[in-house]
Amino acid sequence: MIGDSWTHKIARICILPLVNTSVSPNHVTIIRLITGLVACVAFALKINLIGGIFWVLSTFLDRADGELARVSGKTSEWGHKFDCYSDTIITSLFFIAIGINLQDNLSSYWSVFMGFSAAAGVFFTGIYAEIIDQKKKNTGGKAYPGIAGFDFDDILYLFAPIVWLNWHLPFLIGASFGAPIFAILTWYSSKKYL
Repeated sequence: MIGDSWTHKIARICILPLVNTSVSPNHVTIIRLITGLVACVAFALKINLIGGIFWVLSTFLDRADGELARVSGKTSEWGHKFDCYSDTIITSLFFIAIGINLQDNLSSYWSVFMGFSAAAGVFFTGIYAEIIDQKKKNTGGKAYPGIAGFDFDDILYLFAPIVWLNWHLPFLIGASFGAPIFAILTWYSSKKYL
């Protein structure tokens, strides 16, 4: 199923020149993984402007790899898993990175601990959501469907402005509690598919 969110439509247009080339969806996923890692390292080192730019690029490439796979007919089970795990790992690392970024703001490494708590929640939410998505694949359903042309994952684009506006401390505090709770709720929803 081709993505129908605004960002998927834009990505679909951008990947068209790559369709009949030797560039594979997995190449785009590798670039997404590298740009996501660069973003996380930059955030951890408090180079927030650069981190945000790479984060937005990486988030867009996450849409582009899937669109290239679908439009070019190069979908594969391995490629889907590579994309899924790359996305889950990069999003999890974001929270560890901002936890490191904020360690001067809280004593005794509390921000790092909160980063790991949020990362664990994000990681397990991603794993359980993928189980649900795979089981609903034939019906076109998703664990977390979008609304009004926006996918649930499109929230990732907001992570860069959150850091740029220096709102990442309250965001991290909320995520350190919210992400594990979300993981538990997603696990509970996925139990019928396990």
